[in-house]
Amino acid sequence: MRRSWLLALSLGLWSLLAAPLGFANGVYQSVTGDVRAAVGAAAPASVAKDQRLVPGTTVTTGAGAQAVIRFDDGHAVVLNENSEFRVNQYTFDKDQPQSDNIAMQILKGAMRSVSGLIATRNRTAFALIAPQATIGIRGTDFMIALVNPAYLSVLQGSIAATNAAGAATFAAGATAMIASSTALAVAIPASALPASVAQSFNSLASVTVGGAGAGAASGAATGGVTAGAVAAGIAAVGVAAAISSSSSDNNNQQFTTTTTTTK
Repeated sequence: MRRSWLLALSLGLWSLLAAPLGFANGVYQSVTGDVRAAVGAAAPASVAKDQRLVPGTTVTTGAGAQAVIRFDDGHAVVLNENSEFRVNQYTFDKDQPQSDNIAMQILKGAMRSVSGLIATRNRTAFALIAPQATIGIRGTDFMIALVNPAYLSVLQGSIAATNAAGAATFAAGATAMIASSTALAVAIPASALPASVAQSFNSLASVTVGGAGAGAASGAATGGVTAGAVAAGIAAVGVAAAISSSSSDNNNQQFTTTTTTTK
């Protein structure tokens, strides 16, 4: 029994190292204040710098809080205070561009999105869903704030805001407003931004992150496996092994974890 347990542990660790795609997700590069995350229907829990993030995670920031999330292709997300953000799907393999996919969602507050390697090789692989529109990118650094309506500010590249009314494209330096999901996004002068939105955009723009299309983060160089991912995998294998050892009558039981997401 003990030999079987050790073999399962070894195989689990080998799978972690040999299949980096499963851990090609993100990491909290910076955490300030009350930042919490929940995977699926789980209760939100506080997060810490260097903690890994997986698809299906909803991140919330409290008053005065901020989080910077760096994905394995180098894509960066900066969350402003009092915001809610979800990673619906993230797939990246440096050797398989055809598998690239980033599907994110902003539910509340304000955020900044800075493109990574995926945008330079497959710009259609990114979508940010907001209540008023879906935002596509063209190798981009942009910000969005939800105060009903939604406001956009493009720092680099260009974006396309698409909803039931059609698609509108905005280049670097543009500021825009989307009144509703049935109203076309329109350009507005920066001076027309509400004071709270201007403040959020100033705060987000002041955060230093890699430029749009800057390339993969350090984890991507090895296909997304980092020390944090390995540690998480060891913990997961340890839990599975503990469960296995406590059920000695079920020697043939197998534990499989899968993540299913939809576009």
